[in-house]
This record gives sequence, C-alpha cells and structure tokens, in this order.
Amino acid sequence: MKKDKKHTLDAHSWMDRYADYLFNYAIVRLFDPELAADAVQDTFLSALRAREQFQGNSTEKTWLTSILKRKIIDIYRKKKTAKESPMQENKEALSGNGEHGGHWQEERGPHSKSLMPEGEVENNELRLILEKCIAGLPDNMSAVFIMKMIDEAPTEEICKELDITPSNFWVMMHRARLHLRNCIELNWK
Repeated sequence: MKKDKKHTLDAHSWMDRYADYLFNYAIVRLFDPELAADAVQDTFLSALRAREQFQGNSTEKTWLTSILKRKIIDIYRKKKTAKESPMQENKEALSGNGEHGGHWQEERGPHSKSLMPEGEVENNELRLILEKCIAGLPDNMSAVFIMKMIDEAPTEEICKELDITPSNFWVMMHRARLHLRNCIELNWK
C-alpha cells in the first residue's frame, strides 16, 4: 500500500517562474503597475504563509493565480469603500442619445477585420485604446466589467464579491458598455 505523499511547493522558484505571468494577470485587471506589483508581492507572501494547506490538487501556477484573484477582489473592495471620486461621466454616452443615437460613428467604429471570430483583439492599436478606455471607467464599474468580460465570472459571484445587487450589476455593465463605445469612438482613428 502506497503512502500519500504530500505535494511540496518550490517557493524559491516562484519569482522566476511566475512573477511575470502574475504581474501581467494583475495589470490587465488593475491598470496600475504599482498596485499590480503589490498584489503579486502579497500573493507570494500569502502563499508562503499558506503553503502547508496546499494539497496538490492544482498546479502551483493555478494555486498562485487563485490567491492573486482574491487579492485583486480585495483591492476592488477597498477602492469601493474608499469612495474615490469617480471620473466625470459623459452624459451623452450614458444616455445613448445624442447625435448618433446609440450607434457607432461610421468613420470611427471598429472594422470587422480588427476582431477575430473568438472576440480577441487582433489590432494592437485597438487593444491599447480599449485598455485605456477600461482604465478610465470608475473603479466599481471597471471591476464589474473586468470580472464579467475578462474573467468570465458568474453574475452571482460578482455581486457577492463586490457586495452589489444584481440590478446594480446590470446598470454598471450597461453604463460601462456605453462609456466604452463612446471612448472607442472618440479615440479610434
């Protein structure tokens, strides 16, 4: 009969093996290099403290990424409770009214060639504009949008993690989409 061998972690290699991946994961969700670096550092510290609980049911990378996800959600929560002043919202963009009535300006909208069928941004310029536009969203709206559209988290989980109601979630998603459409129209050349 074989004895179960507990999986051991190689914490000494984490920086070399996972720091870049975790930083890139965090920067896409936080849009702030300092916050992203702090989140990765906190992830490594938390993982070191909790290494005895690691059961080997996932890879080190997956385990570290799940810790980082929790750190990012904590940052979203702190931003929400700090009630930082939200950016000035463009009333026309949020109402969907105005000159274009909720539609793309033809000369500024994305071209079908710029998006791959899977929805991945093929054009680097459009990706950079989209990142800039997402970073310009108010913190709560950005967190909701990123968790839903990038992390593909279920609505119920997002509402629970950010302590918002489902109706608040849908309002924020709607406003985020309107803001992003307007921002891309203004910046797409």
